[in-house]
Amino acid sequence: MRITAVTCVKNEGPFLIEWIAFNRVIGVTDFLFYSNDCSDGTDAILDALAAHGLVHHLPNPAEGRNYQMEALKDAARHGVVSDADWVWIADVDEFLNIHAGDGTIPDLIAACGGPSAISVTFQFMANGGVTDFVDRPVIEQFTLTHDPDIWNDELAQEVKTLIRADFPVQYYGAHRPFMKKGVKKAGRPGWTDGSGRDVEWKFRTAANKRRIRKFPAKGARDFATLNHYALRSLDSYLVKNDRGDVNRENRMFDDSYWRERNDPAWEDRSIHRYLPRLEAEMARLLALPGLRALHEAAVAAHRDKAAALRSDPDFAALAERLMGLSGPGPKERALMELLA
Repeated sequence: MRITAVTCVKNEGPFLIEWIAFNRVIGVTDFLFYSNDCSDGTDAILDALAAHGLVHHLPNPAEGRNYQMEALKDAARHGVVSDADWVWIADVDEFLNIHAGDGTIPDLIAACGGPSAISVTFQFMANGGVTDFVDRPVIEQFTLTHDPDIWNDELAQEVKTLIRADFPVQYYGAHRPFMKKGVKKAGRPGWTDGSGRDVEWKFRTAANKRRIRKFPAKGARDFATLNHYALRSLDSYLVKNDRGDVNRENRMFDDSYWRERNDPAWEDRSIHRYLPRLEAEMARLLALPGLRALHEAAVAAHRDKAAALRSDPDFAALAERLMGLSGPGPKERALMELLA
């Protein structure tokens, strides 16, 4: 089974090896990376991996627009995508935590009954009070998260989607594919959530604009969860704040973004069952000529950037403010008060 992962990156150097290794462990066979404006060695790492035949690396074709959507439009014309059996579109801070079988994508597909698309629900992983960036697997460090059934005041939560080659794709979206118009009832593709249940019709057809990238989370994660490490350490969040959004121009991260994703109400270590396989695969990648030095240079650049930001009065004030913000976000607090 040929499975291609497509993603956009900017200054994700310290996290690339873990993400690629993890996805190789779960069954991804090919990678298409788009990068732009990197200053931490991200592009050098990807070029080295490309030279070893492990990834495809292209400059993002967008020019001051929506970086991700322009990249996805471009990706559809490349053989590594068009010739794949399945396409997985995700970000480098998102890890597909599969609970079925040995935790591979083929196991997930089988558990869901072999549909043409599987939309897996997000689980936002909290910062958990981690201040310093440490060069250890992200999935090992961050284990706290929100109640799986509710995020802030939302019962419907965002998803990312595995897409089979026979899906009638009009175009790829960041969270889900959009079907071609006029597909007959008999030709409608099988499309499930992470529990193998059919996704609702309004989601399939994007009939409700507010629900085109999410649906109710309750009971949707029996076979898979999408762990989203949007915050990581405080150091890494400051660097992310300074960098801006990888996927959209002029979108910044602020207190609200942090508060909404820093709810430590639950603990989930289920992804840790991958650690032995992950660490072995990371060691294999780092043993390739030149890769360890490039990775260590990216780690050093990340630390230096975080230190420089901490010495900036504005970022220092932001860091102090953020570390005092934990627990349910403001919308969930308001809901709790309303229901009390």
